[in-house]
Amino acid sequence: MRRSGIKENINKAVVVSGLVKNFEVLEKGARNIDRIKSLLKPKKKVVTALKGISFSIGKGELVGFIGANGAGKTTTMKILSGLLYPTAGFVQVLGFNPWDRKREFLKRISLVMGQKNQLWWDLPAIDTLELNRAIYEIPHLTFKKVLDELVEILDVKDLLTTPVRKLSLGQRMRFELIAALIHQPEVLFLDEPTIGLDVVGQQAIRDFIYQYNRKFSATVMLTSHNMSDLVDLTKRVIVIDKGEIVFDGKLTDLITNYAKEKIIKIYFSGDVNIGSLEKICKIRRYAYPEAVISVDRSLAAFTAAELLQNFPVADITIEEEGIESIVRRVFRGEAVNG
Repeated sequence: MRRSGIKENINKAVVVSGLVKNFEVLEKGARNIDRIKSLLKPKKKVVTALKGISFSIGKGELVGFIGANGAGKTTTMKILSGLLYPTAGFVQVLGFNPWDRKREFLKRISLVMGQKNQLWWDLPAIDTLELNRAIYEIPHLTFKKVLDELVEILDVKDLLTTPVRKLSLGQRMRFELIAALIHQPEVLFLDEPTIGLDVVGQQAIRDFIYQYNRKFSATVMLTSHNMSDLVDLTKRVIVIDKGEIVFDGKLTDLITNYAKEKIIKIYFSGDVNIGSLEKICKIRRYAYPEAVISVDRSLAAFTAAELLQNFPVADITIEEEGIESIVRRVFRGEAVNG
């Protein structure tokens, strides 16, 4: 891969140009006999995960990188952090070729994957953190200062000596972040950091990411299926679909142009006449006492007020439409006014 463009990209933390990634996979037939034949005489086919994508991220920028499952998000993250080698294209992170895996590069970046665990299961989290201190050659005083600050922000100070297996998912995820940030990386790749967490846990992680980005001017690239992650954290989003970039711009523009509906979740305190409910909204799911409905985003506040006035509502929340449906509209070019 070429190394040109370093001077031109001095203010960019991440530069990607014409990135292609192909994988060779074994072909498997639908029938049992075909599967047996593939074992005896394997045939391979090439699957293109990334189709020449290009984008850049400025230093200190916090960007959402979103798309449906299998769109190419995690593959891109792994290439940018040096875990995968690209098939073609130019990639530069902090002036380095990531796949060189140079020590000075690895000390300045971090990758957090919500479904991967770097903590030692049977040992206290502090043991993993001490190991990371040695790996990253962090001075003891610096390590203590950063650790004290991180555990305070994430409210896990009293859990440092608790075996990881005894921690809740939310507590483990907080320690995963601490382990990834103990060396104070300049670039942080976050792949689904709030996956599987409850509402309180999600908000704690979001608050922490926001504070880290602001305090250290860190560059953050975030993938998530949770629209709240994007609304709370990002101003810019890059949308990838089937290995291609289909949108790169302001989150507000994405929502305005492609998020046609809002989702209202209602918990009822008494019996509900479904027929009356269907007259004012589209019911997506109903299983007493909960109903999930969708409404035109411009009518969300009005509909919520009408529900509160005419039905026995115990609780109500208004949420953005799911990322998957928005991505589908972007890919098909279905703007609100289009």
